[in-house]
Amino acid sequence: MHTELSNMIDMSNVTNTPEDGLTQNMELSQTQNSTTSGRRRNNQSNQENLSREERRRRRRATQKYRTAHATRERIRVEAFNVAFAELRKLLPTLPPDKKLSKIEILRLAICYISYLNHVLDLN
Repeated sequence: MHTELSNMIDMSNVTNTPEDGLTQNMELSQTQNSTTSGRRRNNQSNQENLSREERRRRRRATQKYRTAHATRERIRVEAFNVAFAELRKLLPTLPPDKKLSKIEILRLAICYISYLNHVLDLN
């Protein structure tokens, strides 16, 4: 049986030199690179085929996007709260340091503006 295998495989033409190993490694590397670039091209073509909404959904799913969005939202809410605090300082209440909700601040501001308009109309 060993003889049959030897006859089937002619080892006389096979050389095992370091260059052959290097060539095989380079060929393997090129194959892997072409596979990777093929995947990249497929991914890009898949991206092109996606709807605008789907691309937006996928972009929003990234950690970088979520972190940036959370930061923007935090800044927006902080500015919103500062604006309410400034408005609150302008409204007369008893006691002056009474804690008011945002809706109470808005309602009180509406009433105060109406009162000021009424005072101006009398003069």
